[in-house]
Amino acid sequence: MAVKIRLRRMGAKKAPFYRVVVADSRYPRDGRFIEEIGYFNPMTEPAEIKIDADKAKKWISNGAQPTDTVKSLLKKENII
Repeated sequence: MAVKIRLRRMGAKKAPFYRVVVADSRYPRDGRFIEEIGYFNPMTEPAEIKIDADKAKKWISNGAQPTDTVKSLLKKENII
């Protein structure tokens, strides 16, 4: 089971809102997930990012691979 930390798109058309989730890589983008660890709202100025650092570090230490976008968000929040 390849576990990824990725974004799950929510919100209305042309007004995206993302939740940062831990999910099996075989599931669809907005499908089933294991755990929600934060959110990202790009529509606010500046963009609003809230990620639970403890959960993110726990999942990364257990082998979960963040996507490129999530990796940049984690770097902005000084988690990795």
